Amino acid sequence: MKYKSQFNQRKALRFRHFSRKRYALFACLGRVVTIGVLSVATLESASAAHRHVSTDEEHADSMQVTEKEATLDDVEVTGSRAPLALGQAARMVTVLSREDIQAAPVQSINDLLKMAVGVDVRQRGPIGAQTDIGIRGSTQEQITILLNGINICDPQTGHNAFDLPCDVSDIVRIEVLEGPAARVYGTSSLVGAINVVTRQNEKSEMRNEKWNGGARLEGGSFGYLSGAARISHPSIPISHSTLLTSHLSASLTRSDGYSRAKSGALNADYSGLKAFWNAQFSMPNAQFACHVGITTKGFGSNTFYSAKFDEQYEKTTKLYTALQGDVRCKMYEGRCKSYELHFKPSIYWNRSYDRFELIRGDESKVAFNHHRTDVFGINLNSYFDWVAGRTAFGAEFRNEDIVSTNLGEPLNNPHGHYKNGLNRSNLSFHLEHNILLKRFTLSAGFVAVKNTWNEMPFTLYPGIDASYRMGEHWKVYASYNTSLRMPSFTELYYSVGGHQADKYLKPEEMRAIEGGVKYNSRWLTVQASIFHHHASNMIDWVMDMREANPVWRSVNLTKMNTFGQELSASFLISHSSFRISYCHLHQQKQEEDYLQSQYALEYLRHKVTAQLRMPLMESLELTIGYRWQDRTGSYTTVDGEVKDYHPYSVIDARLAWTKDTYSIYVEGNNLTGHRYVDYGNVPQPGCWLMVGAKYHIAL
Repeated sequence: MKYKSQFNQRKALRFRHFSRKRYALFACLGRVVTIGVLSVATLESASAAHRHVSTDEEHADSMQVTEKEATLDDVEVTGSRAPLALGQAARMVTVLSREDIQAAPVQSINDLLKMAVGVDVRQRGPIGAQTDIGIRGSTQEQITILLNGINICDPQTGHNAFDLPCDVSDIVRIEVLEGPAARVYGTSSLVGAINVVTRQNEKSEMRNEKWNGGARLEGGSFGYLSGAARISHPSIPISHSTLLTSHLSASLTRSDGYSRAKSGALNADYSGLKAFWNAQFSMPNAQFACHVGITTKGFGSNTFYSAKFDEQYEKTTKLYTALQGDVRCKMYEGRCKSYELHFKPSIYWNRSYDRFELIRGDESKVAFNHHRTDVFGINLNSYFDWVAGRTAFGAEFRNEDIVSTNLGEPLNNPHGHYKNGLNRSNLSFHLEHNILLKRFTLSAGFVAVKNTWNEMPFTLYPGIDASYRMGEHWKVYASYNTSLRMPSFTELYYSVGGHQADKYLKPEEMRAIEGGVKYNSRWLTVQASIFHHHASNMIDWVMDMREANPVWRSVNLTKMNTFGQELSASFLISHSSFRISYCHLHQQKQEEDYLQSQYALEYLRHKVTAQLRMPLMESLELTIGYRWQDRTGSYTTVDGEVKDYHPYSVIDARLAWTKDTYSIYVEGNNLTGHRYVDYGNVPQPGCWLMVGAKYHIAL
């Protein structure tokens, strides 16, 4: 199974050609099977996950090797509650692999997601200062963010959702599930989910190696400087039946920023620190993982929230803790099949601090906003196999609490900066069944949700996915899913600084249908899909331009329909790879021309991404990325002028010299120097150049 004791491993059989026929053949061998496959270095359909998404690390070999070996114990993917074999998955999931991440010319996790064609990355500040990320026309509030399968969404606001404690070099893969996902991830996953999987089960390449480590140093334009270090040890026995794996990393990043305020002061500067530790205890029939992380950053917010003030500043600090388990009880064992009951509990607690200064360092005119949120959750997902297929069931309890200067109801006992607060709890139950035939998979189930906010009763959200495999290369799939999202604390209570919130907002709800086809061979992968989302009670901040002194109001837009198509193709040409993807969206809403929107009425109508990876010589590889996008909507300048968003294109490149123990690279972002706008009144930097080096050491 997925977690196998390493001191009890069996001899591996190696195959150089694999036709993707029935996996049952290898199950009957009773051995671990490793299969030689051709790496296309592309966004692949593979393992997404439920809260305990598959977290086994994908170990990438050197970039010069085109034929790689991927270990198959039970290749599990879960666009459903219960993990399914890769060939049986009923729902398609986009995966940014470790190889993609290593080759990408990026400095943050936010930048990595720009590679996914269905993801809208609206950047306010570079190097991860602040980015609003949506999926298929959604806002940053309407998706679920997970770290190693744990929901880390901040109920205060989605602006800081990607304040992750891990460095880019810690990431094994990023999994993107597009479309409503309440049946898989619960509340907040209205239009999809993104799961970031970090290094776990770190293994040594030398049998006598106990520790290994690495370091990274980068520097570049606008005073950019970043350094990171990590240390880990492989799975080592701490008793006759228990293995321990541990990994610790830390990084520090700073920049002077690419712009200045009218006064000449810095207003786009950045400084941040991250630290992340995880440990795993592996036993023959159980695995437990512990995660602890912290991230803190301060950044000049120039005109992020108001075009009239160009010296805004924000500082955030987040603490992450989680304990996960996977306990297996054998129910039946035959010659070619083994049925087990899996219990996957988790418990987590996250704390976030946020301080916003409208006038940096000066509280005499406008008081600073202070917020502290605490999220506590307990989750249990279980599944088992029987003659009718695979059944999953479970429950989750999640409590969200905030104390703030201006969000929530007045506190009975105010303390420090905090005069207001709010507490709400969410309880959900889920049930799902999967019918697994030779070429056909059907996955159906529901989640029942009750929230204490606004006295919400138990509400049922069903979904169904189906896929059919035609021959060795073709696969067709279709799905119908429903979902919901609870309003954030900001949407309910932020009524200062030209904003007026509505604490009686209703939850957003969505119904969606999707169909698609995929062709996959050794040299070519092509995938096409079409989808329709019907949303009701959509939440947005809008401004009525007919008013003499208009303010931003949080409202439930009545209905919205989104029609979309996605098409992608990946080619392997000799030792080079090329990928191109396109996404088109069209939204129809009940709206008036006099309303200006901050979020929901602005979306990417067109997005094209392309990437070419090619070796120039031994150890030297060039990666070129291209992105073109056209956003609908408009924004108002500080002079009161209404301007439309204009299409723009960006070219990034990375040249890397890679050896076994070190890598030296040069990266260039936005090589054409175009000062584009992702978000109104916040122009992005021009060309950004960076040089860096990575070093790996075995102790």
